[in-house]
Amino acid sequence: MDHLDPAQSMTRKTSPYSVELLDALEDRLDRTRNKSRCYSGDIIEEVDEELEVLQLYGDSDNRRASAGDISQSVAACEAEGGAPNRLMQRPRRPNRERAYSVSEGGKFAGTSSANGAAKLSKNSRKSRNRFGRGLPKKGGGGGKGTWGKPGCELEPPWVDPNDPNYDSDEQDQNASLEVLVPELSEHDILKMLEPLFREYFEHGETSEVQFTLQEMLPNFGVRRWMIVTLLIEMAMDHKPSHREMTSTLISDLYLKVITQRDLGKAFDHLLRQLPDLVLDTPDAVDILGNFIARAIADDCIPPKFIISYKGHVEDEDARSALQRAQNLLSMKHGLVRLDNVWGVGGGIRPVKYLVKKIRLLLKEYLCSGDLKEATRCLLELEVPHFHHELVYRGILMVVEAMHTKTEEAMTKLLKHLFDTFVVSIDQMKVGFERIYDSLPDLAIDVPAAYSILERFVVMSRKASYIDDETVRKLPNRGRKRFVSEGDGGKLKVDIDW
Repeated sequence: MDHLDPAQSMTRKTSPYSVELLDALEDRLDRTRNKSRCYSGDIIEEVDEELEVLQLYGDSDNRRASAGDISQSVAACEAEGGAPNRLMQRPRRPNRERAYSVSEGGKFAGTSSANGAAKLSKNSRKSRNRFGRGLPKKGGGGGKGTWGKPGCELEPPWVDPNDPNYDSDEQDQNASLEVLVPELSEHDILKMLEPLFREYFEHGETSEVQFTLQEMLPNFGVRRWMIVTLLIEMAMDHKPSHREMTSTLISDLYLKVITQRDLGKAFDHLLRQLPDLVLDTPDAVDILGNFIARAIADDCIPPKFIISYKGHVEDEDARSALQRAQNLLSMKHGLVRLDNVWGVGGGIRPVKYLVKKIRLLLKEYLCSGDLKEATRCLLELEVPHFHHELVYRGILMVVEAMHTKTEEAMTKLLKHLFDTFVVSIDQMKVGFERIYDSLPDLAIDVPAAYSILERFVVMSRKASYIDDETVRKLPNRGRKRFVSEGDGGKLKVDIDW
């Protein structure tokens, strides 16, 4: 077979049937490329190579067979539905465009091949720049020198379940955290409550104590009964007014801080410790009985609390305390009278009752001369606003006694009360001013009242429990005298101060 010259091969004519078939395959291939850009690059190149063979060397029969194979390949690609395959395109040969150029003016010129290549490169994800787009690998989570993806530091570390140190309990996502509050010991509870109750005895605000105890309540645990125990033990060492404040506080804390069970446990503990409490407070038996009766009257504990101890108490002091509580509850109008089980104290008491107590106090002091006992009796009255009555009654006794020893003893008492801050300077002034106002009436019964009072005021000023202003207010009796005739017989008053 003679070899054809390349120039003659380019002028060789093809049959009309093969040209029409090639046109149909070319149009179908273009439609397939436009429809989806996800066909495999291997298939497209394979179709291009088959077209080159048909155009250059194949006869009509071979061209029809090859065209059928190409049709089957394209149909198979379309049947896959445009699956998202990566575009794995092999590098093309430099003389690829010559394969489409059958003739200079034919349909298969190099222009159509260039358009197909442009369409492929347009939709390629590969960067046009040889250095890439400059983005980090895996969104910043991979590659050398990367910090990781943004927010990855907030994610919990991944733990391999096959790790021998893996603990499934630690990786439980449904685990709930519970707040653990440390429970205080008895010594710590006493250390916290003692200053709180001492402050309460000063201001008397139950709401403040309740708010503080509610904050500390989780730390007490099952030892809430110690609140009542310590409160009653401290009240035994104080005066009756503080015991009344204690009963009021227990009533206010009931069902808010303490329960009926806590009260029962506290009274049971106090009944067991009663022999030791009597050593410090001789009347602890009566005091505890009053507290039990008052708690029943306030509906904090039921009346059967006393009945439950009958026949089960061996200690004599505990039986006496329970019996006293039973007697207070069984007397006529007992529940009403228990409101004043600690007596009436402070300014609630009648004035006549207070005046009587002060007079007895001064008479006892003039007989015994005991300053501490007189001070204690005055403080038990709890009437600091009424101490001017003591000053007034003391000076009145000095004027009526008309004795130097009485003046010295009363001066000593007033100085002691002033130095110990029991009687204030204002109460001293009020007491002296009251005796100044009643001096004219007092002089009717005691003619020497002015001179006695003047001598006592001088002694008081030397003792420094009154000031010069109080001394200047001391009145003087006017003395009548006849003067010369030039005065017209007028009476003149001579004032020494």
